[in-house]
Formats: sequence, structure tokens, C-alpha cells
Amino acid sequence: MTAMFVTATGTDIGKTFVTCGMITELRARGRAVDAFKPIVTGFDAHAAHVSDTGRLVAALGRPLTPNEIAQVSPFRLRAPLSPDIAARIERTSIDFKAVNTFCRNAIGRRKDALIIEGIGGIMVPLDGRHTVLDWMIEIGLPAILVAGSYVGTLSHTLSALDVLARHKLKVAAVVVSETPGSAATLADTADTIRRFTANADVFALPRLPEGTHDHPVIAAIADLM
Repeated sequence: MTAMFVTATGTDIGKTFVTCGMITELRARGRAVDAFKPIVTGFDAHAAHVSDTGRLVAALGRPLTPNEIAQVSPFRLRAPLSPDIAARIERTSIDFKAVNTFCRNAIGRRKDALIIEGIGGIMVPLDGRHTVLDWMIEIGLPAILVAGSYVGTLSHTLSALDVLARHKLKVAAVVVSETPGSAATLADTADTIRRFTANADVFALPRLPEGTHDHPVIAAIADLM
């Protein structure tokens, strides 16, 4: 597979960390990589270097310029909320057709590996009618589903997998990203999800220092590309 969509069971779970890890690993192997997070909320142009967009640009080895920011994340909103609410606050809206056109163009012109990172979880509203799930259905890429290891993640993860299966979306892998301080262990969480997941790899990714992507699990995820 040369194109993948990175999604999650919720927000602040580790999508961008996984995406950056994949970019870093693939580039180290000499692969040409393009990556986009088309929709981003909570974006502050004065702190772009710590934004998800800024982290992707850095992983791609590109300068953090306004043009690069616009290339990676063309739909940017200031409030750290779901896209529909953040857009409403700014008296605008997410153009669902434009988002899909952007992604299809990226898919069509890719030279090698392409990673598109979603926003929030699979059911996060983008506008008054569409969710991330609708977006995934429209572009039809295989997905990497990132989940946490917090108590409660089993229901969230298995529910997400059920929804994706019902819509005939291929899940290439589930990445269980360790949640600090959880009463549930990373290993037990991944093992349980694995028992209920027949058609996708399940990876247990321990909490790593920010910016550290040299890990066998990251390499294994990159192998999917």
C-alpha cells in the first residue's frame, strides 16, 4: 500500500505522533513521502511549530513557512474544538467537497508513500452533515486506527472497528498508543483488542519521548506502506 489514512478513536490519542513516526521511518529508508493533515483546529499561526501541522512539516524535513503550512493543512481553524463548532465560531464552514478534492488530487499525484491524517475520532463532525467517517468513505483509503490504552478504550476501539467494517473500509492496523497513568496495561489492552480483531495487525506502541521515532513498532507500522 502506498497511501494510508490515519484516524483514531478520539482526540489527543497519538495520530500525529504515529504519522510523524511513519514519515521519519520511511524517509530513513529512502522513500519519497508526502503527508497532509488537511483539517486542523486549535491552530495558532504564532505557535505553528508546536501544532500538528508544524510537526508534520518538520518530519517531512521542510521549512516551516506559510506556504508549507498551507500545503499540509489547507483548512485551518483557531478554536481547539470539533471542525463544525470551530468553523461556526469563525462564521465559516468546512467545504466537504473541497476537502475530498484536495485529497483525491494528492492521491492522484503521489510519487510514492502518501499519508493523510484525519482529525479527532472517526465520528467527529466536519460540518452540519458530514463526519470524518464520511470523509474516509469518500476517499476510500485503507486506515490505520490509533487508540489509547486508557480504561474504556476497549469499547471505543471495538465500536470504531465495527463501524468501519460496516462501511466496508479496510483497516490495515490498529495502533494502541500507551496512555500515561492508565490502570489498564498496554499489553493487556492490545491483547484484548487483538482477540476481537481478525483482519488487521494490532500494534502496542509504548509512550516515547516527543520527537523519538526510532522504535521497532514504528518500523513495523511503516512496513505497511
